[in-house]
Amino acid sequence: MIQKTLAFIDVETTGTKVLKHEVIEIGLIIVKEEEGKYIIKEELEMKVKPEYIEQAEPGALRVNGYNEGAWMFAHTKKEAAQVLADKTAGAVLVAHNAAFDYSFVEKLFEEADIKNPMFYACFDTITFAVAKLQDNPNVTRFTLRALCEHFGIHNKKAHTALADVRATVELFQKLVVL
Repeated sequence: MIQKTLAFIDVETTGTKVLKHEVIEIGLIIVKEEEGKYIIKEELEMKVKPEYIEQAEPGALRVNGYNEGAWMFAHTKKEAAQVLADKTAGAVLVAHNAAFDYSFVEKLFEEADIKNPMFYACFDTITFAVAKLQDNPNVTRFTLRALCEHFGIHNKKAHTALADVRATVELFQKLVVL
């Protein structure tokens, strides 16, 4: 069996449109399987300096807590993309709503002129949740918040990249490992 490193990723963005908005925060947890157990090897949170903040959706900035002061020493897109590339080479991306996170990560790599080094496949915890819980009458929504509530996962700082990616790791363990 091929054993891959798992790169759990959550991005916070200036909006929902990948062609218009940009990544402003990245949460990353690197997980490896060792002797049948998933072991967290590294956690990383990076703020990314937005270049087009005037195009941001005010609601998105409010939800993820953006303010200029907190992003004063943020990484440039190029710096963030390089760190992400170095940490995720060959890894499988895992995310809650992977299409969203993957599209913004791919755009970040493209804008930084860095080839995406991750494995071509990715895992989406929404897909796992639907497959496992679709017949459960207690589960009617598949948002990260709803699934965290269902499984008793505490996510006190929801909509910050590292908190959401930590919750995604726990959710993945509940859905896949158990």
